[in-house]
Amino acid sequence: MSKNNKEYLIKRDNNEYEVVIGLEVHAQVLSESKLFSASPTKFGSEPNTQVSLVDAAFPGMLPVINEFCIKQAIKTGIGLNARINNRSIFDRKNYFYADLPQGYQISQYKNPIVGEGSITLDMPEGEKKIGIERLHLEQDAGKSIHDIDPKNTLVDLNRSGVALMEIVSKPDLRSLDEVNAFIKKLRSIMRYLGTCDGNMQEGSLRADVNVSVRKKGVLELGTRCEIKNVNSIKFMQMAIDYEANRQVDVLEEGGTVDQETRLFDTKKNETRSMRTKEDAHDYRYFPDPDLLPLELNDEFIEDIKKDIPELPDEKKKRFIEKFKLSPYEANILVSDIETSKYFEDVSIKSDIKLATNWITGELFALLNDKSIEITECPISSENLAKLINLIKDGTISGKIAKNVFEIMADGNKDPEKIVEEKGLKQQSDPKELEKIIDKVVLDNPKNVGAYKSGKDKLFGFFVGQVMKQSNGKANPQLVNEILKKKLS
Repeated sequence: MSKNNKEYLIKRDNNEYEVVIGLEVHAQVLSESKLFSASPTKFGSEPNTQVSLVDAAFPGMLPVINEFCIKQAIKTGIGLNARINNRSIFDRKNYFYADLPQGYQISQYKNPIVGEGSITLDMPEGEKKIGIERLHLEQDAGKSIHDIDPKNTLVDLNRSGVALMEIVSKPDLRSLDEVNAFIKKLRSIMRYLGTCDGNMQEGSLRADVNVSVRKKGVLELGTRCEIKNVNSIKFMQMAIDYEANRQVDVLEEGGTVDQETRLFDTKKNETRSMRTKEDAHDYRYFPDPDLLPLELNDEFIEDIKKDIPELPDEKKKRFIEKFKLSPYEANILVSDIETSKYFEDVSIKSDIKLATNWITGELFALLNDKSIEITECPISSENLAKLINLIKDGTISGKIAKNVFEIMADGNKDPEKIVEEKGLKQQSDPKELEKIIDKVVLDNPKNVGAYKSGKDKLFGFFVGQVMKQSNGKANPQLVNEILKKKLS
């Protein structure tokens, strides 16, 4: 089995199967109120405390479009290099479920608000463009709760009516790594735009994953299965891996893959059948009679375009040109908007190269160790810049800086004060260093002789002895310079 970035191939005897993947990403619109009512959208509220008569589908209650949600969808479409449609229609998607109080979902079918676009992925083997089929707006359903009452299913309608953007990719994804990169890039774009927070653990970003397989070299797509409501990148990858292998096994045994909707069991690491996949006519779509077609003039769209911030691809290009970063470094630093802001705050006050190394090295390790976001970082950008400047001007060595960094991590302490209070200033007086070096040379005559006879690796021994004698405070650069002269 091959799972590299270029392709994901499954081998069986003499056959090789290519996996074809498409995603339907459901992104919650970052809005304080719902799509068709003024109810709040705050996460974690007590059940059924954010429900209006519209959300609960009381008779006679009419939906009213939230203009802010419309603008958020348009901004996202612009960020996806997509066509914004001047005319779109809200439809009723008819199906029954206990947490869908209307008996239908208000969605968009043939006339979505956003048309075709694309996302460019930065893969190790180069850039790859993934097509976007559409983005449409729809309302979320409520939530069925099965584990509180042993005899009854409870329903929480807090999410009923929350605005969702369904972003549908074309079947252009070919590997687990590409799925990972796609979700992260999409989430990054929406966070830059402020249209979705992308918090998968809170349910504001989840995806239906469409998987099919075909023999390598065959152009025709295989029969796809849709895996519903997967809420983490890890689970998406696990679900795709299982489902693709399941389909290959079916084909290898002479069977046919049924088009169906499946669920992913995270405990058993397997997909299982949920229902036969419906076609559009099964939902009996028709224009919602309570909502007029949405008409957008060009001026309205152009005004939104004026507020679009610098997006990840543009920022990456600027970082490479302005800061002379490598594409790899720039990719890391622009992947998250808060990280890019932090980097710029540090870099304008200190050395760019050192700022890049410290943020992608020590700082990221700290965040990972504490399982926190950079917005919760205990070290401010101002104090990290100060630490870098202490290294740059020779006040402390890189080794001492790491010790200072650990102290700073306990509560955003000023590195200058830490160095002063603990007496950590680097020893850079040539005369004082010369005294230490002379003693080290005098105490190790055999090693001196061996070094002079050609054992160059012993130079590190002398450096280590000097650092030991100076309690790690000797300026390494000066130590190297003086030692070379003394041992020549």
